[in-house]
Amino acid sequence: MHLRTMTKHDIPAGLRLKELAGWNQTAADWNRFLDASPAGCFVAEVDREVRGTATTISFENKFAWIGMVLVDPENRSRGIGTKLLERAIEYLDDQKMSTMKLDATPQGKPLYEKLGFVSEYGIERWVLKRPPQADMEIVDSKRVLLSPAQLGSILGKDREVFGADRSPLLRSLYEETPHYTMCVWSSGTLQGYAFARKGSFADHLGPWMAEDSAAARPLLHGFLARSSRETLIVDCLTANAVALELLRTSGFSYARTLTRMVRGPNDYPGKPDTLCAILGPEFG
Repeated sequence: MHLRTMTKHDIPAGLRLKELAGWNQTAADWNRFLDASPAGCFVAEVDREVRGTATTISFENKFAWIGMVLVDPENRSRGIGTKLLERAIEYLDDQKMSTMKLDATPQGKPLYEKLGFVSEYGIERWVLKRPPQADMEIVDSKRVLLSPAQLGSILGKDREVFGADRSPLLRSLYEETPHYTMCVWSSGTLQGYAFARKGSFADHLGPWMAEDSAAARPLLHGFLARSSRETLIVDCLTANAVALELLRTSGFSYARTLTRMVRGPNDYPGKPDTLCAILGPEFG
């Protein structure tokens, strides 16, 4: 096994691995990882073939995110995932990154705990399966898009909620699907916002932030109306009863549990009490 830095030439191999895992990422998502952290994404080669991946993204040097830990099923139980994770941690340690975060599956949680990660809060994936919708996106694309001032307000608010600035990442989502970015205002104050992205088989809502149910509801309903996909995904915080109830009453079904975990001091936790759904386990 040989570990090396991932390049954009490895994106087809990364796509193959995520297809084998049944994940929803696209080539655009792999480009986001590599654009954000060109020296901090890694592949594991076996017989000169890419058999595993891991990515890292640093947010304002406050904390870093580890994601996309993928291993070819034919090469599992050989320590490849562990080696990739250790390489990602080593890289971030070299960058003097004292805090690292990730979203763990129940299967991966014991490994992360051995490497010093502790639980921060719970996340549940909810999925909606529905009949094909009319192609509303053609009509919806004619909507008035956000003004630069509105987008700037959203990005500033997200910095408070997430705990660090991730505006380049969110801007890339907005530029790809601008009609999926929504906000709710009351008396001149931003009460909520939502982004969404197109995955390989589903549209994914997140981040979805709302101060209360009056702001959360139109954002979810707006996402349902603007997407024509048959499958929709939301990664909701388990502590947000309002968001969970909105998902239930909108036809979503529980799919799986994740645990947000942190290694090192959690000096920038953000404001998860106002967060309905995360951007995604791979991004935070």
